[in-house]
Amino acid sequence: MKRLSAFILVLLFAFPAAQGAAGEETAHLRVIATSDLHGKFAPWDYALNKESLSGSAAQLSAAIAAYRTPDTLLVDAGDTIQDNFAEIFLGSGVHPMVQALNHLDYDVWVTGNHEYNFGMPALKKVIADMRPKTLAGNVYDADGQPIADGYVILDAGGIRVAVIGMVTPNIIRWDAANLAGCAVTDPLEETRRIIDAIRGQYDVLLGVFHMGIENEYGTPNSGVTDILNACPEFDVMVSSHEHTLIPSMEINGVLVVQNRYMAQTMSVIDLTLENSGDGWRVTDRQAESVFVGGFEPDPEMIEMLSAYDAFARADAESVIGTLEGGPLATGNEYAGIPAAWVRDTALADLINRAQMHYSGARVSAAPLTAADAAILPGAIRKCDIALMYKYTNTLYLVRMNGKQLKRFMEWSVSCFNTLRPGDTAVSVGPGFADYNYFMFEGVCYQVDPRMEPGSRIRDLSWPDGTPVKDTEEFTLAVNNYCASSQLLIPGIICDAEDMPVLLEKDVRGDIGGIRDLIRDYIVSVKGGVITPGCSENWHIVGIE
Repeated sequence: MKRLSAFILVLLFAFPAAQGAAGEETAHLRVIATSDLHGKFAPWDYALNKESLSGSAAQLSAAIAAYRTPDTLLVDAGDTIQDNFAEIFLGSGVHPMVQALNHLDYDVWVTGNHEYNFGMPALKKVIADMRPKTLAGNVYDADGQPIADGYVILDAGGIRVAVIGMVTPNIIRWDAANLAGCAVTDPLEETRRIIDAIRGQYDVLLGVFHMGIENEYGTPNSGVTDILNACPEFDVMVSSHEHTLIPSMEINGVLVVQNRYMAQTMSVIDLTLENSGDGWRVTDRQAESVFVGGFEPDPEMIEMLSAYDAFARADAESVIGTLEGGPLATGNEYAGIPAAWVRDTALADLINRAQMHYSGARVSAAPLTAADAAILPGAIRKCDIALMYKYTNTLYLVRMNGKQLKRFMEWSVSCFNTLRPGDTAVSVGPGFADYNYFMFEGVCYQVDPRMEPGSRIRDLSWPDGTPVKDTEEFTLAVNNYCASSQLLIPGIICDAEDMPVLLEKDVRGDIGGIRDLIRDYIVSVKGGVITPGCSENWHIVGIE
């Protein structure tokens, strides 16, 4: 039973703790669910090297204390130890995120896909250090042994709660090398087997799955919708992996929740149960999303994690390479328009070359999200990569044809106001976001803002001068935001009957997002030394 603090006594009068004693007719149970914490143990963004109060384990501590009742169950759906530079703590000692979950007295932790990025020995150490019950019901090691149980039955004030935990089967796609010799089985088959085996042993059935709502890559049963359509016995399903805020929804009569990433939200689920004489039955389910950024960090946890924080800040300042021969980014030529929008730059080329290297794509598209950053010759610190690429995007690989590429390019350059006779400079229309303007590598082209939107891309060709044909197919590397919100949504860039095809999400997720790929490219591919090279494969025409 969890320790009760005086701070939350007032909540118990509004919502009593679980009571399942004999003779009681009604009981209440609360579940607090988190997921996708992604290394955010302290309120600090180590990639940007600055304070970040949008959410953290230290703030979760305060939020959980405000909502926890004596018999509240606390569960997490994985992706815990990776991102925010937290990988530096793997290999020795106890990871700070493990320390945090242990301190917060979690009941259950389920492995996420990113837990498999670092090899099975590293994951087994994390599991050994975790005090919460680890669940991963569809992963077996090289010896044929499950790396963790698939379920646990917990007692919450006399109410028997069965918790089943699974991870997306697509981990075998992303981390095949790390899972060599292991078996990743169908989560639906494993779930069905568990439910049939424990029938009559629980009052509440809770799923904590590191899986999104729908299937990925067409892999059957890789989304919780398939699971719940086949297993309506669940009362609640904690979905994760997609970082999409779902305060409350129903799938096949089952309550489903999902959280944002990096501890921005937690789900608070309240169940009402009635005693039917031969057991408890759930009669009502309510859920809400709580924004963790509204809570002050817990001083006790800040102190507990202070050594990790100091180490991570020093690591963010560590030098990873050198820029020689000139700046990567130069001053703007036109007021209010980044230089990279009107001519090719070394920084844009660096980002695109890194994306092409790790994806194997023939063409790459990259926005210059930190267009006003001063990237000058000298030492490059680890945290400087965030100046080169502002957002925590991941890299997607897409198959498309020449017609689709040209539509994508036309959509991007529609930001420019049409040049009229007498204009002396290009200008951009109001409200256009910098992350929607892309520089393309792997092809050569010209942008003519004298033409109306939709007719501005000229002379689109391959580097050898061969025109890019509408019907020829090739691969494109692009960030996840553009792919999922524009390029792969029918009717925004391409028509529904002529759409690009997603081939791979989170390319080289074992390394990390695009910022991590750029860092690894500088260190591992360029040997720590970069020079401002520029292919000058595209130009703005029609104005000097």
